[in-house]
Amino acid sequence: MVSIREILALNLKEYRRKKGFSQEKLAEKAGISSNYLSMVEISRKFPTPEMLDRLAHTLNIQTFQLFDPSTTPVGALLHLEQVIIENIEKVVRTTIKQAFSEEIKKSNL
Repeated sequence: MVSIREILALNLKEYRRKKGFSQEKLAEKAGISSNYLSMVEISRKFPTPEMLDRLAHTLNIQTFQLFDPSTTPVGALLHLEQVIIENIEKVVRTTIKQAFSEEIKKSNL
């Protein structure tokens, strides 16, 4: 399971890269040290709500977007895993129903 810190770290890094910012540039624009930003991006530090708002504002996104697990590579993989599991379950249920139905037909003959 991916922790909230890891989701934040991955999203922050991804949004920063999409904006074309280096860690130093984002830190400067957000008014924090690049060392602190680095620690957040490796899940060692967790920002205050005010700091999260400032980072989101600097990246021109909503704060909640920093916590959306579906936007991370890991989140996308987890979603894909869930879809695959659901499809496998459907196939298994259908196969079992068909086999059971065929057995009932054979026993009634």
